Amino acid sequence: MSEHESDSGHHGASIELENLTKRYPGSPQPAVDSVNMEIKAGEVVILVGPSGCGKSTTLKMINRLIEPTGGRIRIGGEDVTDIDPVKLRRKVGYAIQSAGLFPHMTVAQNIGLVPKMIGWSKTRIGSRVEELLDLVGLDPGEFHGRYPRQLSGGQQQRVGVARALAADPPVLLMDEPFGAVDPITRDHLQDELIRLQHELHKTIVFVTHDFDEAIKIGDRIAVLREQSHIAQFDTPEAILTNPTDDFVSGFVGAGAALKRLNLTRVRDVEITDYPTVTFDDPLQEIFNRLRSSGTNEILLLDKRGRPYKWLRRGDLMRARGSLARAGTLVTDTVTRDGTLRDALEAVLTDNAGRVVVTGRRGEYTGVVDMETLMNSVHELLEADRLEALEAQHELEGSRAGRTHAEQEGDGGENKA
Repeated sequence: MSEHESDSGHHGASIELENLTKRYPGSPQPAVDSVNMEIKAGEVVILVGPSGCGKSTTLKMINRLIEPTGGRIRIGGEDVTDIDPVKLRRKVGYAIQSAGLFPHMTVAQNIGLVPKMIGWSKTRIGSRVEELLDLVGLDPGEFHGRYPRQLSGGQQQRVGVARALAADPPVLLMDEPFGAVDPITRDHLQDELIRLQHELHKTIVFVTHDFDEAIKIGDRIAVLREQSHIAQFDTPEAILTNPTDDFVSGFVGAGAALKRLNLTRVRDVEITDYPTVTFDDPLQEIFNRLRSSGTNEILLLDKRGRPYKWLRRGDLMRARGSLARAGTLVTDTVTRDGTLRDALEAVLTDNAGRVVVTGRRGEYTGVVDMETLMNSVHELLEADRLEALEAQHELEGSRAGRTHAEQEGDGGENKA
């Protein structure tokens, strides 16, 4: 696809919500009451709050799947409150909870839907579909002609994201898109979204009720109370270390320390290399490599360089010339975009004190061990403690300053 063909210029657009309100007939209270929010271009903003607080309603008003009763919406500075909603929806990608794919259409047809509606040529749609499947980590040759029912939940969700991105919209709205899949798949989908966003810089508004998910993927989080009143709108760090009130604290919940694990990425900690071998290596050579490595196990990679099994010395003794039955399968891995919490969960699942880090195509890139994880957590907690102490001192200092100023008679307030 050549540059001039792309009309949206790839990158995100700012979104401004001004007094956005939704009233349903016969209901005394508005469902969403006068929301004001500015979202910067290329930012991932998460709306999180208790169920029924109007977060989905707010999201759906941005692409006018629900018509606002009052207020304005600007995207990239353009007021879209009065334009044709169908045109608006083509500019705004939308991904929902259970992927919402059309069952009678192939993966390629599902993804090509909007490009086809806006009149792209067949060849351009074809190459876009291929590009997108690759982007969301599905092999185009393999998935192109499949039907949704032939895919796992996680794969359907990836196709859903690809479909939302098909016409290269500047804005992407996501309504609990990973809510229906199992936790391990959800982690991987979140990593994938983070990686995609590194490449695409869309403006993403994402609704979830899962605060851990919000911390993991949001640049900023809006914690909403009933009627979508904003309790706090800030970075994950600020909300974790400094919740505005009890309502927000309730969301952050206990164990802010554990939540800090969600803020640190695998790529921020030390990834160590490990001795690896392939099926083609003769057993004797594997033995020698294990002996010279000083580790008590070695990692067996499959034909595509992906982690397959951990082999210990005893496994090799029992292997009797074949690695087929030897060793323990690698069950859970993390990517560089995974969080330390993902890494910790994988370490605990694999029950082995370390987790394999994989690249974009699932290939082996290194290992993070339990010790590295523990050290990182200790450092984070130590940093948090110091920060809290400093804040405490500042607070006491400013209190002392204020009483002094009050005695001087100017109240100290109006100098700001």
